[in-house]
Amino acid sequence: MSVPDNQDVSLLAVDAITFRHGFTRRTNVSGELSSRVTADGGQKVSGSKHDTADGVWCVLGEPRTVAQIGQSGFAWIGLDMQHGAFDDTSLMSTMQMLSTLPQSPMVAVRVAELSDARIGRALDLGADIVIVPMIETVEQAQQAVAAADYPPNGRRSWGSLVSQWGHVAPTPAASNPEVWVMLETPAGVEAAEEILAVPGVAAVFVGPFDLAIGLGVDVTDLLKAQHADDPLPRIVAAARRTQKQTGAFAGDPTRAEALRSIGFSRVAVATDSALLALGAASVLGHDAGTTLRTY
Repeated sequence: MSVPDNQDVSLLAVDAITFRHGFTRRTNVSGELSSRVTADGGQKVSGSKHDTADGVWCVLGEPRTVAQIGQSGFAWIGLDMQHGAFDDTSLMSTMQMLSTLPQSPMVAVRVAELSDARIGRALDLGADIVIVPMIETVEQAQQAVAAADYPPNGRRSWGSLVSQWGHVAPTPAASNPEVWVMLETPAGVEAAEEILAVPGVAAVFVGPFDLAIGLGVDVTDLLKAQHADDPLPRIVAAARRTQKQTGAFAGDPTRAEALRSIGFSRVAVATDSALLALGAASVLGHDAGTTLRTY
């Protein structure tokens, strides 16, 4: 009996997600993933602006695992520096590993807090998208945008590190990072349209667990509440009125479908730890069952 290598296990994990646990691969309307060319000629895969683009939320802080997932066809990868194991060292190693791929997904980094230093550092290391948690006011959204942009529009300091692993750093004028603001409190929901109208905010990203805690409801009930005046539909409506993208963390197929039905297009459909568990279960012929950690 041959033993699968790491890439085989990674691909088996994706197949397990796709065929055994209810996920469907989602692409843009043309049936293909779109891409953009980086400054040094590489390609970043992304979804189209108005269509679904499945992502993976990575919390393990393991660069090689992320690189394997990066070859599996997902449109974007989220690296969690708030509640995950990623720190500055593991983030740098991960970005270096991803830079070796001929075609890699868009990389979103959730920083630990609203901080000029943390936002700038994630972008210096090559993040395409920075996700900023706990945004509740227009002023906080403006601060996040300013931290991600160079003068005269912002206050980010120049210091890109991607040239250290052979990439060409974009000039300040050509730099175009996306800022996704997290609305995960009642105050954030109330101010959603004003926050998303801030120039430079590219998308809203919802953490349903924190939002459910803040609202005093169960996350399942939050996802079931799909009337126009309920919290999640209100956020989607605000994004549509301001012509901004919508994203959310799901972590499993049931929550992913619920979020899509509400109107969220950039959904983190699984975690890296869940993919590993599903891949192992597939190799062993077991059902991963309810033991998966999907949040």
